[in-house]
Amino acid sequence: MWDRQVPELTQQWRVFRFDLPGHGGAPAHPAGSVAELTTRLLATLDGLGVQRFGYAGCAFGGAVGIELALRHPERLASLALIAASPRFGTADEFRQRGVIVRTNGLDPIARSSPERWFTGGYAAAQPAITEWAVQMVRTTDPGCYISACEALAAFDVRAELGRVGVPTLVLVGSDDQVTGPAEARTLVAGIPDARLAVVPGASHLVPVEQPAAVTDLLVRHFTTAWQAAHDATSTGQVPVPAHPAAQQVPVPAAGIPATPVQPVPAPPPQAAAIAEIAPAPVVPPQPQGRPDPYDAGLKVRREVLGDGHVDQALAQADEFSGDFQEFLTRYAWGEIWDRPGLDRRSRSCVTLTALVAGGHLDELAPHLRAALRNGLTPGEIKEVLLQAAVYCGVPAANGAFRVAQQIIREETTPPE
Repeated sequence: MWDRQVPELTQQWRVFRFDLPGHGGAPAHPAGSVAELTTRLLATLDGLGVQRFGYAGCAFGGAVGIELALRHPERLASLALIAASPRFGTADEFRQRGVIVRTNGLDPIARSSPERWFTGGYAAAQPAITEWAVQMVRTTDPGCYISACEALAAFDVRAELGRVGVPTLVLVGSDDQVTGPAEARTLVAGIPDARLAVVPGASHLVPVEQPAAVTDLLVRHFTTAWQAAHDATSTGQVPVPAHPAAQQVPVPAAGIPATPVQPVPAPPPQAAAIAEIAPAPVVPPQPQGRPDPYDAGLKVRREVLGDGHVDQALAQADEFSGDFQEFLTRYAWGEIWDRPGLDRRSRSCVTLTALVAGGHLDELAPHLRAALRNGLTPGEIKEVLLQAAVYCGVPAANGAFRVAQQIIREETTPPE
C-alpha cells in the first residue's frame, strides 16, 4: 500500500512498514484489540532501538496511531491519520462481518473489497491493482481477520480525542464511503493540533489511488512537525542513522530524523531537593466494597447481543419495566455472563439448550445471533439443537430448528 510513498520518504527518514497479523504473509498470531497490537509494535520498535518516531497509518493502521498517541504519547513525535475514524462503523457491523467470514470464508469479503476501497473509475482503469486488493484479502488468515473485526468493534475513542497531543495530519479521500470526510472532520474537531486534507478523486485506499498527493502531504507534514519539535529542543528524540531503503518489518510507517537534538537540561539541584523532601500526601483508606456489576454487565450484554438489540430493549423500558432491565443487566450479564469459569461459546451452548428446554422460542433468536458472534458455527449450532432434541424433546427442537434456520440465513448471507 505504501510502495509509492517510500522512495521519497526514505530520502529523509528511516522508514519501517508492517502488516497486520495474518495479513500479507505475516505470522498468524491474532491480536484481540488495538491496544494489544500497539503493544506488539512498541516491543518491535524497542528491539530496533527506535525511541521516538512519526507514524502514518491508514484505516486500521489509523486506529493504532490514535492508540499510540493516547497511551504512549512519549514515543510519538507526529501523527498522520489516513482514512481513519475515532470509531469505525458500529460494533454490530464488525461482529456481523466476523460471522460471515467464519461461515463463508474470506471470498465474499474479498470480492466486494474493490468497491469499498476504490472509486469506480479507478477500479475499472486499474484491473491489476483491483486484483491485488482482492487477492490480499483472500489470502489473509481468517482467524486473524475475525480478530481484527473484533478489535475494531471494541475501538471507540471519541471521548478521548482531546488528549491527543502531537501534531496530526488527518487525510481522507473525497469519495471515501467507509471512513469519509465526516469522520475526518470529527477527528480534526477533537484533536487540538490537527489539520485536515481532503484528496479529490480518491476513496478509502487513498495512498494507492492518489499516491503523489499523499506523498507530498506526508513529506510536508513530517518535515514541519519535526522542525517545530527540534526548535523546542525538548522532544527527547533519539537520532537514528539514515537508511538507504525502507525495511519491511512488523512495524508501522515511522520516520526518524537523522539530526540529533539537544538534551533536556536537568532540573536545578534545589528543585530536586525540594521534591525529595516534600512529604507525600496522606490518602485516607477507602472502604473496599464489592463493585457494582452493572457497567460490566452492560458492556458484556452489548458485546454478546449487539448494540442494536440492547438499545431497543433499553429504549422500550418505561417506569414499569425499567427495574427489570436493570436487573437483567446487573444480574444475568454482570454477575453470570461475566464470570470467567466458562467462555462465551460454552455459555451460548448452555443458553440455547436451556431456551429450547423451556420452550422459550421468542428469546431464541437474539441468542442464536449471539452464539454466532461468540464463535459458534452454523454446524455447531445444529449439533447443539440435535443434542437438545434428545434430552428436551423433538417438538421443542423442531420449533428451534425453524427459528435457527431463518436466523442463520440472515446472519451468514454476505451483503450484495
